[in-house]
Amino acid sequence: MELAMIGLGKMGANMVRRLVADGHQLTVFNRSPETAEALAAELDNVTAVDSLEGIITALAAPRVIWLMVPHQAVDDSIDALLKAGMSAGDLLVDGGNSNFNMSKQRAAKLQTSGIHFVDAGTSGGVWGLENGYSIMAGGTEEAIAMVRPALESLAPAKDKGWGHVGPAGAGHYVKMVHNGIEYGMMQAFAEGFELLDAKQEMKLDLQQISAIWQHGSVVRSWLLDLIADAFAVDQGLSSISDYVDDSGEGRWTVQDAIDMAVPTPVLTLALQMRFRSRQDPSFAGKVLNAMRAGFGGHSIRPAE
Repeated sequence: MELAMIGLGKMGANMVRRLVADGHQLTVFNRSPETAEALAAELDNVTAVDSLEGIITALAAPRVIWLMVPHQAVDDSIDALLKAGMSAGDLLVDGGNSNFNMSKQRAAKLQTSGIHFVDAGTSGGVWGLENGYSIMAGGTEEAIAMVRPALESLAPAKDKGWGHVGPAGAGHYVKMVHNGIEYGMMQAFAEGFELLDAKQEMKLDLQQISAIWQHGSVVRSWLLDLIADAFAVDQGLSSISDYVDDSGEGRWTVQDAIDMAVPTPVLTLALQMRFRSRQDPSFAGKVLNAMRAGFGGHSIRPAE
Protein backbone atom coordinates (compact mmCIF):
# COMPACT_ATOMS: atom_id res chain seq x y z
CA MET A 1 0.00 0.00 0.00
CA GLU A 2 0.93 3.67 -0.23
CA LEU A 3 1.24 5.72 2.94
CA ALA A 4 3.16 8.54 4.56
CA MET A 5 5.29 8.55 7.69
CA ILE A 6 5.78 11.78 9.63
CA GLY A 7 8.55 11.62 12.22
CA LEU A 8 11.72 9.68 11.45
CA GLY A 9 13.25 9.18 14.86
CA LYS A 10 14.57 5.89 16.24
CA MET A 11 11.28 4.09 15.67
CA GLY A 12 9.77 5.98 12.75
CA ALA A 13 12.74 5.44 10.43
CA ASN A 14 12.94 1.73 11.24
CA MET A 15 9.22 1.34 10.69
CA VAL A 16 9.69 2.83 7.22
CA ARG A 17 12.48 0.33 6.57
CA ARG A 18 10.29 -2.60 7.64
CA LEU A 19 7.34 -1.40 5.56
CA VAL A 20 9.46 -0.90 2.46
CA ALA A 21 11.02 -4.34 2.89
CA ASP A 22 7.50 -5.78 2.64
CA GLY A 23 6.69 -3.93 -0.55
CA HIS A 24 4.97 -0.74 0.60
CA GLN A 25 5.50 2.69 -0.97
CA LEU A 26 6.38 5.43 1.56
CA THR A 27 6.36 9.20 1.44
CA VAL A 28 8.34 10.56 4.39
CA PHE A 29 8.59 13.88 6.19
CA ASN A 30 10.72 15.00 9.10
CA ARG A 31 11.16 18.43 10.64
CA SER A 32 14.84 18.07 9.74
CA PRO A 33 14.60 17.63 5.93
CA GLU A 34 18.05 16.04 5.68
CA THR A 35 16.82 13.06 7.74
CA ALA A 36 14.04 12.37 5.25
CA GLU A 37 16.36 12.88 2.31
CA ALA A 38 18.91 10.45 3.74
CA LEU A 39 16.26 7.77 4.22
CA ALA A 40 15.00 8.27 0.66
CA ALA A 41 18.56 7.93 -0.62
CA GLU A 42 19.01 4.73 1.39
CA LEU A 43 15.80 2.98 0.33
CA ASP A 44 13.95 2.31 -2.88
CA ASN A 45 10.22 3.12 -2.85
CA VAL A 46 10.72 6.03 -0.43
CA THR A 47 10.07 9.63 -1.45
CA ALA A 48 11.09 12.52 0.80
CA VAL A 49 9.07 15.73 0.92
CA ASP A 50 9.96 18.98 2.68
CA SER A 51 6.45 20.03 3.72
CA LEU A 52 3.15 18.59 4.85
CA GLU A 53 1.59 20.01 1.72
CA GLY A 54 4.04 17.76 -0.13
CA ILE A 55 2.52 14.72 1.57
CA ILE A 56 -1.00 15.72 0.56
CA THR A 57 0.13 16.21 -3.04
CA ALA A 58 2.16 13.00 -3.19
CA LEU A 59 -0.53 10.63 -1.91
CA ALA A 60 -3.63 9.64 -3.84
CA ALA A 61 -6.89 9.93 -1.91
CA PRO A 62 -7.92 8.41 0.37
CA ARG A 63 -4.61 9.07 2.10
CA VAL A 64 -3.10 7.10 4.99
CA ILE A 65 -0.77 9.24 7.10
CA TRP A 66 1.10 7.79 10.08
CA LEU A 67 2.41 10.07 12.83
CA MET A 68 5.45 8.99 14.87
CA VAL A 69 6.03 12.18 16.83
CA PRO A 70 6.16 12.98 20.58
CA HIS A 71 2.70 13.19 22.13
CA GLN A 72 3.23 16.90 22.78
CA ALA A 73 3.45 17.52 19.01
CA VAL A 74 0.39 15.55 17.87
CA ASP A 75 -2.19 18.35 18.03
CA ASP A 76 0.03 20.79 16.16
CA SER A 77 0.69 18.10 13.54
CA ILE A 78 -3.04 17.46 13.09
CA ASP A 79 -3.80 21.17 12.73
CA ALA A 80 -1.00 21.54 10.19
CA LEU A 81 -2.22 18.54 8.17
CA LEU A 82 -5.77 19.91 8.10
CA LYS A 83 -4.43 23.24 6.91
CA ALA A 84 -2.32 21.47 4.29
CA GLY A 85 -5.38 19.79 2.80
CA MET A 86 -6.07 16.52 4.58
CA SER A 87 -9.69 15.81 3.73
CA ALA A 88 -12.73 13.55 4.15
CA GLY A 89 -11.97 9.89 3.64
CA ASP A 90 -8.32 10.20 4.67
CA LEU A 91 -6.90 8.30 7.66
CA LEU A 92 -4.56 9.57 10.36
CA VAL A 93 -2.68 7.06 12.52
CA ASP A 94 -1.04 8.18 15.76
CA GLY A 95 1.62 5.60 16.56
CA GLY A 96 3.26 7.49 19.41
CA ASN A 97 2.62 7.27 23.14
CA SER A 98 -0.31 9.65 23.43
CA ASN A 99 -2.71 9.86 26.35
CA PHE A 100 -5.81 7.80 25.49
CA ASN A 101 -8.14 10.63 26.53
CA MET A 102 -6.47 12.91 24.00
CA SER A 103 -6.79 10.20 21.35
CA LYS A 104 -10.53 10.01 21.94
CA GLN A 105 -10.78 13.78 21.57
CA ARG A 106 -8.68 13.79 18.41
CA ALA A 107 -10.79 11.05 16.85
CA ALA A 108 -13.95 13.07 17.54
CA LYS A 109 -12.40 16.24 16.13
CA LEU A 110 -11.29 14.55 12.91
CA GLN A 111 -14.62 12.78 12.53
CA THR A 112 -16.34 16.16 12.09
CA SER A 113 -14.28 16.54 8.91
CA GLY A 114 -14.92 12.96 7.77
CA ILE A 115 -11.35 11.91 8.54
CA HIS A 116 -10.67 8.50 10.08
CA PHE A 117 -8.40 8.07 13.10
CA VAL A 118 -6.48 5.10 14.50
CA ASP A 119 -4.47 5.20 17.71
CA ALA A 120 -1.78 2.57 17.33
CA GLY A 121 0.07 1.84 20.55
CA THR A 122 3.42 0.55 19.31
CA SER A 123 6.00 -1.47 21.24
CA GLY A 124 9.27 -2.93 20.04
CA GLY A 125 11.77 -0.13 20.39
CA VAL A 126 14.91 -0.14 18.30
CA TRP A 127 14.60 -3.93 17.85
CA GLY A 128 11.31 -3.71 15.97
CA LEU A 129 12.97 -3.50 12.55
CA GLU A 130 14.31 -7.03 12.89
CA ASN A 131 11.76 -8.63 15.21
CA GLY A 132 8.58 -6.77 14.33
CA TYR A 133 6.44 -4.45 16.43
CA SER A 134 3.64 -5.23 18.87
CA ILE A 135 0.78 -2.96 17.84
CA MET A 136 -2.42 -2.30 19.76
CA ALA A 137 -4.82 -0.45 17.45
CA GLY A 138 -7.97 1.48 18.34
CA GLY A 139 -10.54 2.83 15.90
CA THR A 140 -13.48 1.83 13.72
CA GLU A 141 -13.50 -1.34 11.63
CA GLU A 142 -13.40 0.83 8.50
CA ALA A 143 -10.34 2.73 9.71
CA ILE A 144 -8.48 -0.45 10.68
CA ALA A 145 -9.21 -1.98 7.28
CA MET A 146 -7.57 0.99 5.57
CA VAL A 147 -4.27 0.50 7.39
CA ARG A 148 -4.39 -3.29 7.90
CA PRO A 149 -1.72 -4.12 5.26
CA ALA A 150 0.78 -1.85 7.05
CA LEU A 151 -0.14 -3.26 10.46
CA GLU A 152 0.42 -6.79 9.19
CA SER A 153 3.82 -5.85 7.76
CA LEU A 154 4.98 -4.08 10.91
CA ALA A 155 3.96 -6.92 13.23
CA PRO A 156 6.19 -9.95 13.89
CA ALA A 157 3.83 -12.00 11.70
CA LYS A 158 0.78 -11.20 9.59
CA ASP A 159 -1.60 -12.64 12.17
CA LYS A 160 0.46 -12.28 15.37
CA GLY A 161 1.64 -9.38 17.48
CA TRP A 162 -1.03 -6.88 16.49
CA GLY A 163 -4.75 -6.51 17.00
CA HIS A 164 -7.78 -4.24 16.80
CA VAL A 165 -8.37 -3.86 20.54
CA GLY A 166 -11.36 -1.50 20.57
CA PRO A 167 -12.68 1.95 19.60
CA ALA A 168 -10.62 5.11 19.27
CA GLY A 169 -8.54 5.56 22.42
CA ALA A 170 -8.38 1.84 23.17
CA GLY A 171 -5.05 1.36 21.40
CA HIS A 172 -3.30 3.97 23.50
CA TYR A 173 -5.08 2.80 26.64
CA VAL A 174 -3.80 -0.76 26.20
CA LYS A 175 -0.31 0.56 25.40
CA MET A 176 -0.43 2.74 28.52
CA VAL A 177 -1.18 -0.27 30.73
CA HIS A 178 1.49 -2.26 28.84
CA ASN A 179 4.05 0.38 29.80
CA GLY A 180 2.82 0.44 33.39
CA ILE A 181 3.41 -3.31 33.58
CA GLU A 182 6.82 -2.76 31.99
CA TYR A 183 7.71 -0.35 34.82
CA GLY A 184 6.88 -3.04 37.40
CA MET A 185 8.85 -5.79 35.65
CA MET A 186 11.89 -3.58 35.21
CA GLN A 187 11.79 -2.47 38.84
CA ALA A 188 11.67 -6.10 40.02
CA PHE A 189 14.76 -6.98 37.98
CA ALA A 190 16.55 -3.84 39.13
CA GLU A 191 15.90 -4.51 42.83
CA GLY A 192 16.91 -8.17 42.51
CA PHE A 193 20.24 -7.34 40.95
CA GLU A 194 20.84 -4.61 43.52
CA LEU A 195 20.37 -7.24 46.24
CA LEU A 196 22.81 -9.58 44.50
CA ASP A 197 25.32 -6.75 44.09
CA ALA A 198 25.07 -5.90 47.80
CA LYS A 199 26.05 -9.47 48.88
CA GLN A 200 29.72 -8.62 48.61
CA GLU A 201 31.06 -11.52 50.70
CA MET A 202 29.83 -14.01 48.06
CA LYS A 203 31.58 -12.20 45.21
CA LEU A 204 28.66 -12.93 42.89
CA ASP A 205 29.19 -12.58 39.13
CA LEU A 206 26.12 -10.69 37.94
CA GLN A 207 26.81 -11.32 34.28
CA GLN A 208 27.09 -15.06 34.94
CA ILE A 209 23.86 -15.08 36.93
CA SER A 210 21.94 -13.15 34.29
CA ALA A 211 23.25 -15.57 31.63
CA ILE A 212 22.12 -18.59 33.70
CA TRP A 213 18.65 -17.13 34.09
CA GLN A 214 18.36 -16.60 30.34
CA HIS A 215 17.90 -20.35 29.83
CA GLY A 216 15.12 -22.34 31.46
CA SER A 217 14.34 -19.86 34.22
CA VAL A 218 10.78 -18.65 34.76
CA VAL A 219 12.09 -15.06 34.76
CA ARG A 220 13.79 -15.33 31.37
CA SER A 221 12.70 -12.48 29.11
CA TRP A 222 13.87 -9.84 26.69
CA LEU A 223 14.44 -7.49 29.61
CA LEU A 224 16.76 -10.05 31.19
CA ASP A 225 18.59 -10.37 27.86
CA LEU A 226 19.21 -6.62 27.91
CA ILE A 227 20.57 -6.82 31.44
CA ALA A 228 22.91 -9.67 30.48
CA ASP A 229 24.14 -7.69 27.46
CA ALA A 230 24.86 -4.66 29.65
CA PHE A 231 26.72 -6.71 32.28
CA ALA A 232 28.81 -8.34 29.55
CA VAL A 233 30.14 -4.89 28.67
CA ASP A 234 30.55 -3.57 32.23
CA GLN A 235 29.29 -5.45 35.27
CA GLY A 236 29.49 -2.32 37.41
CA LEU A 237 27.58 -0.23 34.84
CA SER A 238 30.06 2.51 35.64
CA SER A 239 29.19 4.64 32.61
CA ILE A 240 25.44 4.70 33.33
CA SER A 241 23.67 7.14 35.64
CA ASP A 242 21.11 5.85 38.12
CA TYR A 243 18.79 8.80 37.40
CA VAL A 244 15.71 7.21 35.78
CA ASP A 245 13.29 9.26 33.70
CA ASP A 246 9.62 8.46 33.17
CA SER A 247 8.03 9.28 29.83
CA GLY A 248 4.43 9.71 30.97
CA GLU A 249 2.69 6.39 30.46
CA GLY A 250 3.48 5.15 33.96
CA ARG A 251 1.93 8.27 35.50
CA TRP A 252 -1.16 7.96 33.30
CA THR A 253 -1.57 4.30 34.25
CA VAL A 254 -1.40 5.01 37.97
CA GLN A 255 -3.72 8.00 37.68
CA ASP A 256 -6.33 5.97 35.81
CA ALA A 257 -6.08 3.20 38.42
CA ILE A 258 -6.68 5.81 41.12
CA ASP A 259 -9.64 7.24 39.22
CA MET A 260 -11.24 3.79 38.94
CA ALA A 261 -10.19 2.63 42.43
CA VAL A 262 -8.32 -0.34 40.97
CA PRO A 263 -5.41 -1.43 43.22
CA THR A 264 -2.09 -1.36 41.37
CA PRO A 265 0.51 -1.26 44.18
CA VAL A 266 3.37 -2.77 42.15
CA LEU A 267 2.92 -0.41 39.20
CA THR A 268 2.50 2.58 41.52
CA LEU A 269 5.60 1.81 43.55
CA ALA A 270 7.62 1.20 40.39
CA LEU A 271 6.73 4.73 39.26
CA GLN A 272 7.56 6.13 42.71
CA MET A 273 10.95 4.40 42.61
CA ARG A 274 11.77 6.32 39.44
CA PHE A 275 11.11 9.49 41.37
CA ARG A 276 13.35 8.21 44.17
CA SER A 277 16.17 7.59 41.69
CA ARG A 278 16.40 11.33 41.17
CA GLN A 279 17.36 11.90 44.80
CA ASP A 280 19.72 9.16 46.02
CA PRO A 281 22.16 7.12 43.90
CA SER A 282 21.43 3.38 43.58
CA PHE A 283 22.66 0.38 41.62
CA ALA A 284 19.02 -0.50 40.83
CA GLY A 285 18.73 2.77 38.92
CA LYS A 286 21.73 1.78 36.81
CA VAL A 287 20.15 -1.60 36.00
CA LEU A 288 16.88 0.14 35.03
CA ASN A 289 18.73 2.47 32.70
CA ALA A 290 20.67 -0.42 31.15
CA MET A 291 17.33 -1.97 30.14
CA ARG A 292 15.90 1.35 28.92
CA ALA A 293 18.97 2.00 26.78
CA GLY A 294 18.78 -1.53 25.40
CA PHE A 295 15.15 -1.83 24.38
CA GLY A 296 14.21 1.68 23.38
CA GLY A 297 17.34 3.62 22.63
CA HIS A 298 16.31 6.08 25.34
CA SER A 299 18.70 8.88 26.17
CA ILE A 300 20.53 7.96 29.38
CA ARG A 301 22.45 10.37 31.54
CA PRO A 302 26.13 9.47 31.88
CA ALA A 303 27.49 8.69 35.32
CA GLU A 304 28.87 11.72 37.13
